[in-house]
Amino acid sequence: MVKKYGELYLEARRLLLEKEGQFAANIARELICAACGKTAEELIAQRDLYASEEVCQRAESFVERYAKGEPMPYILGQWDFYDMTLEVTPDVLIPRDDTMVVTELAVKKALFLEQNPRVLDLCTGSGCIGLAIAKRVKDARVTLTDISQAALRVARRNVQLQRLSARVSCIPVDVREPAAEFLGSFHLIVSNPPYITTAEMETLDPSVRDYEPALALDGGEDGLDYYRAIIQNFTPVLIPGGYLCLEFGMGQEEAVCELLTEGGYDIEELRRDSGNIIRAVLARKREEE
Repeated sequence: MVKKYGELYLEARRLLLEKEGQFAANIARELICAACGKTAEELIAQRDLYASEEVCQRAESFVERYAKGEPMPYILGQWDFYDMTLEVTPDVLIPRDDTMVVTELAVKKALFLEQNPRVLDLCTGSGCIGLAIAKRVKDARVTLTDISQAALRVARRNVQLQRLSARVSCIPVDVREPAAEFLGSFHLIVSNPPYITTAEMETLDPSVRDYEPALALDGGEDGLDYYRAIIQNFTPVLIPGGYLCLEFGMGQEEAVCELLTEGGYDIEELRRDSGNIIRAVLARKREEE
């Protein structure tokens, strides 16, 4: 049954009111706009026009999915990060503001590396960190890696969307295995690896636990499995004096810094997020003696 655009919006707002309260109107508008491909201004101007049956079905589906707890980025199929609109699917983590911290720390360092620096983004997911570096550092050569082939497909599409195919490549890599020789050497390695403890996985908000990929979240019994693996397996492909930049969870900074120090690194900088939580570290590989 076809409905007017205004009716679709009002119905969506009513259905979301109990769940979202004062935010129901904005969320309903965003969902309906996404379903019909119109801006908010166009939606208002055309509120008395009838939407097609296809648009009505898509709008109702979007609202139903959101009401059941599915995250907005997966419904929209995209999300904004670091001045980029990236494709996101349930095969990758949703880029979050927390990850802006490690991204800005890596970009800041990459800007002052030698000409044509090589950057490796491990556990890349959507490719958000590596792509942000490539966008900001115009001569950087960036390699995006992930164990998930589905995630790499998303990353490849984002490389194309950002028109960075000339400087950014995507390859499958399992950080739990020694780095392959064909990778060569890098000036900077960056990663937002899985860091949720196995026990904490059960206590995550349902919007995360039930929709985002467990492979990108579960960091093992103490949440540090991937940090140990990265330091052990990928330090060899980092040039002497090169940099490793990592995101981690709340309260993990001491443990991660200890692993880095024991693994041959000097801690250069710790960075806090907007909630004043220490969220990222930049470490420098010690020069060979």
